[in-house]
Amino acid sequence: MNRWIIFAAVLALTAGFSGTVLTQEAETVRPCKEDVDKFCKGIRPGHGRMLSCLKSHESEVSAACRDHIAEMREKVKGFMKDCRDDHRKFCKGIRPGHGRIAACLKSHEGELAEACRVHFSK
Repeated sequence: MNRWIIFAAVLALTAGFSGTVLTQEAETVRPCKEDVDKFCKGIRPGHGRMLSCLKSHESEVSAACRDHIAEMREKVKGFMKDCRDDHRKFCKGIRPGHGRIAACLKSHEGELAEACRVHFSK
C-alpha cells in the first residue's frame, strides 16, 4: 500500500472540515451519539476505533448515522483528490495521525492549490 493510500485511510478517520480541522470521530459521534452509546460503549475514541465499531454494527445503526458517515467519507474523498499534490509538495515527511497532515497543509494555506485551500475555508 503506498504512503498516499495510508494517508488517505488515516485522514478518513481523523479529518473533518467545517472551518477548522476536527477529528472525523468527533464529527461522527454527534449525529451517531445514541448509536455510539448503544453499540460502542467503552470504546476509547481515537485512531478510528469509534468509526470501526460503528462500521461493525452498520446494519444496526440508525439511518441518520449511516448517512452522516457516508457524507463524511465523501468529504474525505474530495479532500484527498484536491489536496494530493499539495500533500506531496509540502507535507511529504509528516507522519499521519492526530491531524498532523491537515495541520501541515493548513500551515501552507496561502501556498495551496485553490481546490485544496477550499477545504480549509468551509
